[in-house]
Amino acid sequence: MSEKVKPAGAENEQPKGYYHSQKNRIFVRSVQGEYNLTTELERLRSMPRVRKAREIKFVDGPQAYSRHYVEPKDGISQLFHIHLEEYGPGGKSQKHGHVNEAAFYILDGEGYEVHDEIRYDWKAGDVAIVHNNCVHQHFNASDSKPARALVLKTKPMFVFMNMLFQKTVVPRETTPAPGGENFTVREEEEDFNHPEGGC
Repeated sequence: MSEKVKPAGAENEQPKGYYHSQKNRIFVRSVQGEYNLTTELERLRSMPRVRKAREIKFVDGPQAYSRHYVEPKDGISQLFHIHLEEYGPGGKSQKHGHVNEAAFYILDGEGYEVHDEIRYDWKAGDVAIVHNNCVHQHFNASDSKPARALVLKTKPMFVFMNMLFQKTVVPRETTPAPGGENFTVREEEEDFNHPEGGC
């Protein structure tokens, strides 16, 4: 009988408080009630149209942080999952894969993706596309400056359609990368895209 072998890094278990280690997250909301959905439409129209960043804190870290603006549990959209990713100096995300596509609009910094073992470089102003069923990881190329990306994906709709493949190959790191030991995520930044004195 063969024994399952844990991939490299799998022993790096995520702390229970990490967003990405939560097994009971809401990926798709139920829609129930009258067939004509009048009640659901009334509920949707009563929801906020603007989410304030100051009211939503970053989670995870210390190499990769996430601020989740819209996800199914919020009741605002069944289709979108929108979050801001911040990678500390030398930081990287978990290595993972999923059925849904994702678009990363790079707000600042320089880095690269590794998709199915192929490297793709990016910098501020670029858009990185993660294709369906691609095993991938995101990296900050600088060991002294952070990098940010706004992420848009239709994961909830893919899950709703029973396209369920989601897999963490190597979890997020729980210790800072070399160069990022004293990094603090930029929670209270006043001007996200135009730092004083330019880029």
